[in-house]
Amino acid sequence: MRRYISIGAVLVAGMLTASDVAGVAAPDLRDRPLTRAADKAGAQVDVELILAVDVSYSMDMDELAVQREGYAQALVSKEFLQALKALPNGRVSVTYFEWAASNDQKIIIPWRLIDGPETADAVAAEILKAPIRRASRTSISGAIYFAMPLFESNPYPGLRRVIDISGDGANNNGAPVTPARDEALSKGIVINGLPIMVKDPSYSTMDIENLDWYYEDCVTGGPGSFVVAIKDRDRFKEAIRSKLLLEVAGRTPQLPLVPAAEKEPRVPCLIGEKMWQDRWGR
Repeated sequence: MRRYISIGAVLVAGMLTASDVAGVAAPDLRDRPLTRAADKAGAQVDVELILAVDVSYSMDMDELAVQREGYAQALVSKEFLQALKALPNGRVSVTYFEWAASNDQKIIIPWRLIDGPETADAVAAEILKAPIRRASRTSISGAIYFAMPLFESNPYPGLRRVIDISGDGANNNGAPVTPARDEALSKGIVINGLPIMVKDPSYSTMDIENLDWYYEDCVTGGPGSFVVAIKDRDRFKEAIRSKLLLEVAGRTPQLPLVPAAEKEPRVPCLIGEKMWQDRWGR
């Protein structure tokens, strides 16, 4: 089941303080299937986290820079390190890649182990030093298909597998997004979303109204999955930090659950493809 969370709820209820995180009970993982390596040798980390970051041309250079800084600062924040320390194993594995078109994904940070301030600092420094780039088209499905096999190559397997997707537009290239999402969910992977909505929708950038609804209904899924919509540029970094805290702790704010099967998409899941076809005829 998925949780539908507004930016206000996340930034108020979701901003966990150090004491909040320390008091969060670890999720009951006894009934969840472990990863292949974890089955053999016991889980090495609490969470395997893939950060999949949109670098399409609809993102301006300032947004791309703030996005990079937001992830780097979140990983070294006091709140994140407290959340990490409160986990049963006190360790997570992280990889960070950028995506645009269906055949355009670039790993910026391969799998890294974070188990305290030193390793967190090292990963944050790697993120910040990589050159910022932009590319054409938006293929969320391509990002999901690229992400799934990365878990199998992770040398630090864990109890939970999470794909964290950020982006400012709907899928308009490659395969439709919902089959990609459903395949990931069938593998026990959770997908969370960070729709970026800091600019008014524009025909020239293929933006859509209610991108948060699109992410909720068409992109994210899995036990405890959630969406954090960023609608205020000044709270960009704060929202990223909130989301990472929730992902590491395996918790979301105590809000009503809405089973995905009981909801019809409020935004057509092929809206991006239709807009591209209407505009370019292909």
